[in-house]
Amino acid sequence: MKVMQLLPALNSGGVERGTLDLARMLVLAGHESIVVSNGGSLVPRLESEGSKHFTLSIHKKSLSSLLQVRPLRQLIQQESPDVLHVRSRIPAWITFLAWRKLTASSRPRLISTAHGLYSVNRYSAIMASSEQVIAISECVNNYLQSNYEAYLQRPPEIIYRGVDTDEFNPNIPLPTGWRESIEQEFPNLRSKRWLLLPGRLTRWKGQEDFIDLIQRLSFNRSDIHGIILGGAEPNKSHYEEELKQQVKEKGVESYLTFVGHRSDIRHWYKESSLVYNLSKRPEPFGRTVIESAAMETPVIGYNVGGPAESLRICFPQGLVEQDDAEGLYNRTQALLSDPKQKSTLSEDFTLKRQAEHTIEVYKAMIKEPSQTYDSD
Repeated sequence: MKVMQLLPALNSGGVERGTLDLARMLVLAGHESIVVSNGGSLVPRLESEGSKHFTLSIHKKSLSSLLQVRPLRQLIQQESPDVLHVRSRIPAWITFLAWRKLTASSRPRLISTAHGLYSVNRYSAIMASSEQVIAISECVNNYLQSNYEAYLQRPPEIIYRGVDTDEFNPNIPLPTGWRESIEQEFPNLRSKRWLLLPGRLTRWKGQEDFIDLIQRLSFNRSDIHGIILGGAEPNKSHYEEELKQQVKEKGVESYLTFVGHRSDIRHWYKESSLVYNLSKRPEPFGRTVIESAAMETPVIGYNVGGPAESLRICFPQGLVEQDDAEGLYNRTQALLSDPKQKSTLSEDFTLKRQAEHTIEVYKAMIKEPSQTYDSD
């Protein structure tokens, strides 16, 4: 089986990581993997893991992107993939326009993954217009069914994003001297129980609720330290300064540390007593929840969107109603008093199962006869 995935670029982000993970698993399962994008820093890694990459400008939200329809159609004809798998709106439009002009006998199966809760309009509807849509959570599935039912050719297939359990594994020891190095860099973390809030710094990720929680805990606990892990986007550095000012005003500078973006997040999960996901908007999925669960660290999160869905399966005792400051405080105290509690990663949230399920969808689609499509 030959699979061609299409996305804007290969630099960083959840869609990019998912593309690379699936490409690697396809190769390991003996299939051919092709990725089409505008290129990026992850291309060498993709190719080193056995996939082919073709560079096309399928990333611009511009009418000029229509110029890529013919080159993409020619590439599809040249490579003859069995499956086209689109993961973003602009590539999906370009792919759809190229695909529909192919003859039924040469047309690959067209599959899309809905990674988000897209704005409701005709532009976004392309993600629901493939022959088979994959939704990354029940939350996304419900959103598609509610807003794009007219475009769906069949019910979406729910395939959760998966954790690479070879990487996120609690049995892997910390690098020698890792914690000592961190505590030397951030002395206030020394000999404390870490409470970790990972995620980029933005107003709806819950950093302000976390600061309030740490302030309240500081009144009667000297054993804890809050950690905000994640950086601000270039145009949002003012928000980081605003948060740090709040920490200062609440008098918890010795109880809370900003550690910035980190590439070794699995070690932070492992060393933390509790991890938090306090997003105030419904998010399509809760990657920090399942990564923490893979490391067996208890997670506390609001009962909203995809993260809540993951929590209900991996650690339901960590669910708290949104904006319930009292519930957040009480749940934290209860879990800190019971350090033997561990979260458990469901097999449905493993990269292995994600790849297996996706390949099952591919094979089922390939077996179906191609539908006649008006290409004129």
